[in-house]
Amino acid sequence: MARILVVDDAAFMRMMVKTMVEKGGHQVVAEAQNGEEAISLYQQHKPDLVTMDITMPEMDGIEAVKRIKGQDAQAKVIMCSAMGQQQMVIEAIQGGASDFVVKPFQETRLIEAIQKVLAK
Repeated sequence: MARILVVDDAAFMRMMVKTMVEKGGHQVVAEAQNGEEAISLYQQHKPDLVTMDITMPEMDGIEAVKRIKGQDAQAKVIMCSAMGQQQMVIEAIQGGASDFVVKPFQETRLIEAIQKVLAK
């Protein structure tokens, strides 16, 4: 069971991801609604993995990934992007993200991505 931080500005997406993660046998240790909050909660909880939205207020997911990786090179982050954000996904991967899933995603796709990233 992995300890996971869920980051998304939309409450319904956080709830959906949390439900999927918990069905997959993992624990959500915290939820953040923007990049600033994600960095703070990452430092506080030291999760095994982060699911990160790209487009958020205050600080976007790309900047948050770069800052988290700057603090913890071993951090594992899966980006959750909308269709049409391919360039942003590339930037996030270059910034240190481990994988990505495209919204709307199925539970199996998210769990597969989590298992793959945790196995690295």
